[in-house]
Amino acid sequence: MRGSSWRRGQGWGFVVGNIILRPTFLLSSTHTWIDGEKIPREGGCILVVNHLSHLDPLVIAHFVYDQHRLPRYLAKAALFRSNRFVAGVLRSTRQIPVERLTTHAVSAYDAAVAAVRAGDCVVVYPEGTLTRDPDLWPMRGKTGAARIALATGAPVIPIAHWGAQELLPPYSTRPRPWPRKHLTVKVGDPVALEDLRARAEQPGVVQEATDRIMTALVRVLEEVRGEKAPTDRFDPAKAGVRLIGNPHPHEPRKKKRKT
Repeated sequence: MRGSSWRRGQGWGFVVGNIILRPTFLLSSTHTWIDGEKIPREGGCILVVNHLSHLDPLVIAHFVYDQHRLPRYLAKAALFRSNRFVAGVLRSTRQIPVERLTTHAVSAYDAAVAAVRAGDCVVVYPEGTLTRDPDLWPMRGKTGAARIALATGAPVIPIAHWGAQELLPPYSTRPRPWPRKHLTVKVGDPVALEDLRARAEQPGVVQEATDRIMTALVRVLEEVRGEKAPTDRFDPAKAGVRLIGNPHPHEPRKKKRKT
């Protein structure tokens, strides 16, 4: 969707976000966008992204918008109930509410499949929440992105980013805009899933697709960070960590050292 037709497809939430958020990002950060042309310029697609900070959706929305695509997120339903303005922006930009860890989550899956089939660009955080990995590598992935991909046949594009956690640390409500932070976003090649689609109903296929998606995402993040990820992916269930929400809600803040 390019030119005037792309702009006509925007709800007022995108217009307001472009007016307010773009200058805010320019004041508080610099950025490097890498390989944005790998995002399909039209047609349904699934963007899978690592999750570092509550600021991530705004960073990725900024990036995707710069590629002339309008991102649709699977967003936690609580945001639609937070306040009227936020709810209005989410509805205007046609975001998809998800009731996490409930039986109602299937309705979000159905909506995402419909959106992709309608030609939309749907963004999925396959970890389902902010990473709990101590070094902020992607955790074990959930199967939602794989199931959407197998159901639609749409391309799955891995996008890795780094730097948002410096601007807004995980679970923090206090941004750290100074000194200015640097945000890096890089797009990888589509994940090869064609051989799995014909046997999508067979046992183990969805998990295999999920593993391929997470492997591709980690590889792109390794390029961004210039480091190798751990061989074993962090599993919050095995580690006994809360599946959603702040994993350390009562952890005392570190006191500053006296100088």
